[in-house]
Amino acid sequence: MNTLLHLDGGPLSVHRHGDPAAPPVVLLHGGMLDTAPLIWRHLMPALADRWQVIAPDLPGHGGSRPWSGTLDQPRLEGVLDDLLDRLGVGRAAFVGLSLGGGLATGYALTRPRRVSALVAINPGGLDDTRPWHFLTWLLLRYKPPLRWAMRWLASSAYLRRSMAGTLTDGERTRDFAEVMALTEAEARARAAHGEAVLDDWQITAYGPRRMRLNHSSRLHGLSVPSLWVHGDRDTAVTEAVVRRAASLAPGGRFASVPGAGHLAPLDRPDVVSNLVLEFLDTTRQ
Repeated sequence: MNTLLHLDGGPLSVHRHGDPAAPPVVLLHGGMLDTAPLIWRHLMPALADRWQVIAPDLPGHGGSRPWSGTLDQPRLEGVLDDLLDRLGVGRAAFVGLSLGGGLATGYALTRPRRVSALVAINPGGLDDTRPWHFLTWLLLRYKPPLRWAMRWLASSAYLRRSMAGTLTDGERTRDFAEVMALTEAEARARAAHGEAVLDDWQITAYGPRRMRLNHSSRLHGLSVPSLWVHGDRDTAVTEAVVRRAASLAPGGRFASVPGAGHLAPLDRPDVVSNLVLEFLDTTRQ
C-alpha cells in the first residue's frame, strides 16, 4: 500500500507493508538516485510477515517531490517526526542504508524515545574527513555544476554502466532490469525538477577541513540496541569506520556481508534480510 502524506515543505510518499498492528519498522534509503522501492525491494517483503513496514521515499526522491528548503539532517529528523505522528506510531525500529543509515543514527541519538532499535548498513555521517576533502568541499559549494551533472547523468548511457559497476554482480544482479528501470526513472525525475546530483544532506555534511556532520563523538550515548552492517566490498564506507561505530555504541554489534558493496541489500539480499530479521527479532517487546 502506498500513502501520500502532505507535510510542511512537500509531499511524502510512504510504502507500507505487513500488519498495521505489528511492531513498526521504518526503512530509510540512501541518497542520489535511491528510492524505497529500489533499495528495499527484497527487504520489505521479508519483513512484512512479522513487522509493520514503513518505507518512505525521502524528500526529493521518488514520489516525495517537490520540496522546498534545505533538507539537511535536522530538517529530515523533523520529517521523520511528522511521519511517525501522522501514522500514529510512537516508537519504531529503524533500518537505514548510507544516507539513510546516517539519518537514522542521528535520529536515534536525538529522539531515543521514538527508536526501539537501529540497523545501520554502510552508514554515512561517521567520518571525520573524507578523501579529497577540501577539494570536494569547494566543488559542493556551487549548485549549478551539480544540477548540470544530474541532467547529463539522466540522458547518458553512463548511468547503466555506473549502476552495473556499483553492483558487485553487475548485470547479473537479481532483477537487474527492474533495478535499472527504477534508477533511470529517478534520474529523469531528478533532472526534470532541477535537482542536484547529490542530496542536501550530503552537501551540508561537509566543512572545509572536517565533516560538519559526524555522529561518532556522540555514539557513546546511543541508548538503543544497534547493528552495524558493512558490505566487505564497499569502497564508499570503510569497514574500519563501521567497526568503530559498533565499538563506540553501547552493546553495538558488527556484521560483515561477504560479496556485497555499498548497495548491500541489492548485492546480497538474502544475507542482509536474514541479518536484519534476526537482529530485530531480538529487540521485539
